[in-house]
Amino acid sequence: MEGNCFNQRVFLVTLLLLIVATLVEGQGTRVGFYSSSCPQVESIVKSVVQSHFKSDPTVAPGLVRMHFHDCFVQGCDGSILIDGSNTEKTAPPNQLLRGYEVIDDAKTQLESACPGVVSCADILALAARDSVVVTGGATWVVPTGRRDGTVSQASDASNLPSFRDTVDVQKQKFSAKGLNTQDLVTLVGGHTIGTTACQFFSYRLYNFTSTGPDPSIDQSFVSQLQALCPQNGDGSRRIGLDTGSANRFDNSFFANLRDGKGILESDQRLWTDDSTKTFVQRFLGIRGLLGLTFSVEFGKSMVKMSNIEVKTGTAGEIRKVCSKVN
Repeated sequence: MEGNCFNQRVFLVTLLLLIVATLVEGQGTRVGFYSSSCPQVESIVKSVVQSHFKSDPTVAPGLVRMHFHDCFVQGCDGSILIDGSNTEKTAPPNQLLRGYEVIDDAKTQLESACPGVVSCADILALAARDSVVVTGGATWVVPTGRRDGTVSQASDASNLPSFRDTVDVQKQKFSAKGLNTQDLVTLVGGHTIGTTACQFFSYRLYNFTSTGPDPSIDQSFVSQLQALCPQNGDGSRRIGLDTGSANRFDNSFFANLRDGKGILESDQRLWTDDSTKTFVQRFLGIRGLLGLTFSVEFGKSMVKMSNIEVKTGTAGEIRKVCSKVN
């Protein structure tokens, strides 16, 4: 009997150590992390996002994209926010990110209310959620407790998902971060809000094949896009990623993929590849398939993404200023 009790104690201690190890390795976020140390954190971030959104609606899709780019490089540790000549924000995929001033504003207010408590990484995670809500999307509960990274290198951003990626490459990049094919389709659905520049898709409109434009684009839509992005025109001109609904968080993005109106090549490929097309159809409620509610699934996938390689416990730091390592 004593031997059994001893074995049970050993098992419980081993299990506890495994749980602690898991927390240290980055799964230590939890809902209400700041409930005692800074209970007003969510209301402050929400208020700041709403204020900036009123004067500049582009910050909403900007913050969602920034959170995504942060999590895919060094984990969700706010390293995208660090200034410097060779930091992540200087890498080509990150040069057009916007919304840094929102994070800085929220950090300033939080440092006044709760000095040295709330991480920049958590502010970004909360701001991304609040950005979805202000554009009409459903809310979700954001686990917090991330700490800020101290390393930010442009070279680490080279493996971010790209607008020319095949579905196989996209799946590979998402899988490497613990995200499955449904997460991929769901998170790319974040393109329901925001814009892109002509330079990232105009190659599809002219001489894409020996016979002309990308055949996956609806023929009548090609002429519309050519009018917006003429050959050898202004490559920096911004075009909505979700035609007809670029400022509303809804599932019309998937209807556009079905209709051959995806702007980025990587987006449109989600419809032409069978492994991802099924999820697009499920978001559209295609008869005979088990439906998925985009606004609900987006929150679930965002929580999964926001826990990628997070730093908790004594790892990292709590920055005083989000753009500078302490």
